[in-house]
Amino acid sequence: MPTVRRSFNKLILVTAASFSLGAWSVPAWAASADDLNKDAAQALQTLYKTSPAAEVLSKKAQAILIFPKIIKAGLVFGGSYGEGVLTREGKTIDYYNSVSASWGLQAGAESYGYVVFLMSEKAVAYLDKSQGWEIGVGPTVVVVNEGIAKNLSSSTLKDDAYAFIFDQQGLMASLSIEGTKITRIKR
Repeated sequence: MPTVRRSFNKLILVTAASFSLGAWSVPAWAASADDLNKDAAQALQTLYKTSPAAEVLSKKAQAILIFPKIIKAGLVFGGSYGEGVLTREGKTIDYYNSVSASWGLQAGAESYGYVVFLMSEKAVAYLDKSQGWEIGVGPTVVVVNEGIAKNLSSSTLKDDAYAFIFDQQGLMASLSIEGTKITRIKR
C-alpha cells in the first residue's frame, strides 16, 4: 500500500505543477473583445439565476466589473488569471484582467467567475484612475456569500463594491479575491 500511496501523491503533485505552470500561460489564449462581451453577458445571467440579490444590486450599481472565467492553480506557489469587462448601463466601457499570486500549503486547480458591483462613483473613478486596483486596497469590497446576500437591501448598501464568486469548478482548498490586482487591458 505505501507504494500505491506514494505513486498517487506523485501523480497529484505532477498534475498540480502542470496546472500551476499552465496558469501563467493563460494570457496566450486571450479572448477577443466580442468573445469577452458574450462570455460576460452569459456569466451575468448565470449569476442572476443563482443569486437574486446580485440582480437587485445591478439595478443600483454605477458600473459592473464581470470576470466570466478565472483559472486558478497552485502547488505551494500558485496564481490565477482571467479577463473581463466593465459595463455601465448595459454597455461595455473597458476591458480588464484579474491576476493574483499566492504561496503556502496549496495544491490543485479550479476555475470560477466573479462579478464586482461598483456602487459609488468614487469606486468607478478609483478603478479608472488607478494603474491597477488591488482588492483590499482602495474602495471597500464586500465578498457576498449566501448569508450576506439574504440581508442586502437598499438601506444596508453602504460599501463601495460588492463581489459575487460563482460557477466554481475543480479542486482547490481556498477561494478568495483578496490580493487580486485588476488592471485595464486593450482589446
